[in-house]
Amino acid sequence: MDADPRAIQLDVPVTEQLKRRLGTGDAVVIGLGSMIGAGVFAAFAPAAHAAGAGLLIGLAVAAVVAYCNATSSARLAAIYPSSGGTYVYGRERLGEFWGYLAGWGFVVGKTASCAAMALTVALYVAPGLARPWQSLIAAGAVLALTALNYRGVQRSALATRVIVSITLLVLTGSVIAMFVAGNHSTAGLSLAANPTGILQSAGLLFFAFAGYARIATLGEEVRDPARTIPRAIPIALGLTLVVYAVVAVALLLGLGPDVLASTSDPLAVAVPSGLAPVVRIGAAIAALGSLLALVLGVSRTTFAMARDGHLPTALAAVHPRFGVPHRAEIAVGVLVAVLVSFADLRGAIGFSSFAVLTYYAIANASAFTLGRRVIPVAGLIGCVVLAFSLPLSSVLSGLVVLAIGVLAFAVRRGLPGAGRPSSRS
Repeated sequence: MDADPRAIQLDVPVTEQLKRRLGTGDAVVIGLGSMIGAGVFAAFAPAAHAAGAGLLIGLAVAAVVAYCNATSSARLAAIYPSSGGTYVYGRERLGEFWGYLAGWGFVVGKTASCAAMALTVALYVAPGLARPWQSLIAAGAVLALTALNYRGVQRSALATRVIVSITLLVLTGSVIAMFVAGNHSTAGLSLAANPTGILQSAGLLFFAFAGYARIATLGEEVRDPARTIPRAIPIALGLTLVVYAVVAVALLLGLGPDVLASTSDPLAVAVPSGLAPVVRIGAAIAALGSLLALVLGVSRTTFAMARDGHLPTALAAVHPRFGVPHRAEIAVGVLVAVLVSFADLRGAIGFSSFAVLTYYAIANASAFTLGRRVIPVAGLIGCVVLAFSLPLSSVLSGLVVLAIGVLAFAVRRGLPGAGRPSSRS
């Protein structure tokens, strides 16, 4: 794919620009690290509870919505290769408010995701410990990965490559072990399920797919973004779909939908008992990979919003040596380390899903303005349907937090000289 002739370089001072160090392979690995994480070890059980074996249809629905979102994000990233993802796209295509709302939804939603991944690490590493000790482990994981990100995005990409490789090895070994040692019944693949359950399973599984946006939010640190980002997003998404489909079929054949729905660690249950510790270690490593990429993406959107004055401008600083938004990274890391002290894992996942689906709805609306509108329309409708198919508590909490963001925007707009004007003509 040739560079998009419409690519726009936004008016950003050189001292506030990030260094372009990532190639296509690095971007794909970061996307894989965001998607093939704790979700593949944990998302299938609640999805099976919602839809039984119909989770396979839910997986397909989630993948279609994710593909539409990925395509819209890739087209926009080719034109606006700047850090911030849909925050930038919404601002430039739809106006300042929609860009702000997307950025707010991403930051609060993915901050909740960071807390969920950190808690997942602790639950797998120390399942028998009391909550205060698990929270301490989770906070330690967040701060350690924040320190890694602080040293530079290349080191983060290298660490993600190692984590993804380990995760794929564990998943491959688990699937082989299930087929070799398990008792299989094709009855577990019956797709009978009610539409509501299928949509809810799709919403739950979408949480695991959502990491491809991490590639777009790194637009300012990718070499030749007009070519790299449109290539990296569909490659990462396609590879993730293959992995998820294979694991889902293996679990349904080996455990059946009822057993799958009733266990919180299905892969560890499905493999021979001697391999369970290996699976648990792999799950913890995968959650670390997701957490690494999540902190990376949230800090970049925080950086972009601070650069435009929507968040404290002190967070817009770029480290003179490492070329990273170090203050934004520290702020995100500290906030997540505090959140894990009282956050609920299931509540964090539901709230995050609603906020992130809002983010992608705005991405599709932004892509709608570029022409070729079938995919953006399908993606927008899919995001809205999945968002309001989530549990009522997740929908209500998401609406409340988004309303708080809207109120903050309105208050800020009343201040003289607030914000940086859009470069859209």
